[in-house]
Amino acid sequence: MAVFDPLQAPPIRWGILGPGGIARRFARDVPLYTRSSIRAVGSRDIDRARTFVHEHVTSDREVRAYGSYEELVEDDQIDAVYIASPHSEHRDHALLALRADKPVLVEKAFTLNQAQAREVFAEARSRHLFVMEAMWSRFLPHYDAIRKIVESGELGDVSSIQGVHTQSLDLDPAWRMMNPALGGGALLDLGVYPLSLIHWLWGVPDRIKATGVLTSTGVDQRESISLWYGDRIAMAYADMGDAGASSLEIQGTQGRLEIADWFYTPQDIVLTPVDGEPRTLYTKVPGGFQYQAAEVARCLDAGVTESWVMPWTATLDVLATMDEVRRQLGVVYPCEQGE
Repeated sequence: MAVFDPLQAPPIRWGILGPGGIARRFARDVPLYTRSSIRAVGSRDIDRARTFVHEHVTSDREVRAYGSYEELVEDDQIDAVYIASPHSEHRDHALLALRADKPVLVEKAFTLNQAQAREVFAEARSRHLFVMEAMWSRFLPHYDAIRKIVESGELGDVSSIQGVHTQSLDLDPAWRMMNPALGGGALLDLGVYPLSLIHWLWGVPDRIKATGVLTSTGVDQRESISLWYGDRIAMAYADMGDAGASSLEIQGTQGRLEIADWFYTPQDIVLTPVDGEPRTLYTKVPGGFQYQAAEVARCLDAGVTESWVMPWTATLDVLATMDEVRRQLGVVYPCEQGE
């Protein structure tokens, strides 16, 4: 993996489908740190789309607000659609955009399950259109540094990866993350980060063991996931109810690599050799979402349908792991009942 300057990517025109919280970061970082622009925002509520444009989109050009997703994807003045709706809607919204001949960047988790992701990729393949999961962390400079350190042998033989993502969130039963119909639970929002990082370094596990606690609404509040790779073990922990850390530790025979908190955001890395002093690698950058947006622009310019940094197989592999975790925990979304 190589980290490219986002400002060197060709400019494209983005449409945002779903003006929620995470879309605010995308709307901020793209015009600030790339040559691309936000040109349209779509919502089921025209007033919400207009408010989002007014409050969160900086542009010296017209930014259109639409009161339907259909209008957004049919706009011939946008080159790609960023989908930031709830997990439960990702498949349908991705298909909607693809059938309007629009390339798409879909927020993680990409879909509710692997079967839905296969539908989206099949549609993209049939139309020769670009699709990518918005796992923004994979494109950040410090992730590149992590991989280079592991592959260099500086840590020796790496036998353990531990990724923790916890946030003390509102557990109101009416909230999106408590709602099974919307793909709620800690796994798809939080657990996807450590699982994706582990997959990025080690690939598909030989065996998975998950334990956890469910909420009164039937979604997962917390889970501990053990992943076996021969004689190596990785652990991913996610919790949406406690104010713990979101840390990363990679252990080897010659040292360890640590990020104390918010490991999936632009951070410094602490590297501690077994016989030396800790040293900090300064890899922080402003923003963060610009790197994935620039990757989409580069891929569209190259005429390819998937990113080699975040290929379709990576999305399918991580979703297969999450499907198995939910099976072991007993979390079933309404759309999956009877399948």
